Amino acid sequence: MEFGLFLNGYLPGPGAHNGVSEHEMITREISYAVHADGFHWKYVWIGEHHALTEYSHMSAPEVVFGYIAAKTKQIHVGSGIMNLSRPVNHPVRNAERVAMLDHVTEGRYEWGTGRGAGSHEMATFDLLTSETKAMWDEAAPEILRMWEQRDYTFDGEFFRVEKPHNILPKPYGVGHPPLWVGCGNPGTFSKAGELGIGAIAFNFEPIYNLKGRIENYKEGIENCRTPLGQFVNNNIMMTNGVVCLTDRNRAREVAMSAGRGYLNTMVNLYHDTMPPQKGAVKWPGAPYAIQDEATLDMLIEAGYLLCGNPEEVNEQIAKYQEVGCDQLVFGLPSEGFEHEEVLEMIELFGSEVIPNFDSDPVHSTTRFRANAVRKYPDFAHPLPEGLEVSVIPTNSLLPLSN
Repeated sequence: MEFGLFLNGYLPGPGAHNGVSEHEMITREISYAVHADGFHWKYVWIGEHHALTEYSHMSAPEVVFGYIAAKTKQIHVGSGIMNLSRPVNHPVRNAERVAMLDHVTEGRYEWGTGRGAGSHEMATFDLLTSETKAMWDEAAPEILRMWEQRDYTFDGEFFRVEKPHNILPKPYGVGHPPLWVGCGNPGTFSKAGELGIGAIAFNFEPIYNLKGRIENYKEGIENCRTPLGQFVNNNIMMTNGVVCLTDRNRAREVAMSAGRGYLNTMVNLYHDTMPPQKGAVKWPGAPYAIQDEATLDMLIEAGYLLCGNPEEVNEQIAKYQEVGCDQLVFGLPSEGFEHEEVLEMIELFGSEVIPNFDSDPVHSTTRFRANAVRKYPDFAHPLPEGLEVSVIPTNSLLPLSN
């Protein structure tokens, strides 16, 4: 099992309306990703959201990815998620940005895709959530074709490229960035598996409740005959919370701190396309507090979070392996954590937990990508006559073919 961090530009309270605080949040989140690179963490996922006050002020993660890549050596950066709806991100722009990120990171970019957080976010772009599924279905396979063909054309329901265009750049090296999709309901898990792409799961319920969805995904992977991309990315990534500190008493104090669960009230406010949780509190309602040690132990046992010192957390991770998680990712910064404690947790978990579950220095997605097989020819249309270039600059990287 591999491990990663999830950063979302979360900025609760009055700081959400203060430019200095926004800057501090952005620089801190970047520092978490850079710090994790030295402690066995393999992935850092960063959300893309628009106009979701407090919940996420991270609207342009592709800018952050380039900075992180320049400061790190091993860690992969992933979109969690990039919206494929045409009014939000035109399919051609998605193809260009993803390929460019592939170059800038030298193959360390993970292409997480999805449909957005809910109706409020989509209304930013005069878009209905009922339209986003069809837009994803149309755009995803076309972006793969843009990366392979030099004379791309398309006439679809939501976008068109009438005359042949060479969408540039093409991805770096062999294949293309691993493809993922955000999953919620059982049908999406099955669809992701059948398409041969990774599933991004968000855990807001007991861990064992997800076992059926994970089984749906793995069954879909077994039935995948024609993957969406050039290779199968057999991967389920699940997000959760972790409070791992040397001092177990302090870890439990953080888990029971005032305001813990505030982020979840924002999820319930904005993610109105997800099935509502039973008894869910929506902002501005006060989040449920963990009143006592027994309740905290019950939540840990159910898999709502991991909490304690490294020895305890090592034991708690077993249940995630049991249900079939391939990658476990933790949202940061978690409520109750001070900045320096987040850095401590990254270092401590990376040093004393991750090596017990992941001894392979190579990312699973890197291994999958090595099996990439092209799906389309370079050209879909006949080449025009009379295109015979005889002279090119002497400093060209490649000579004219004979």
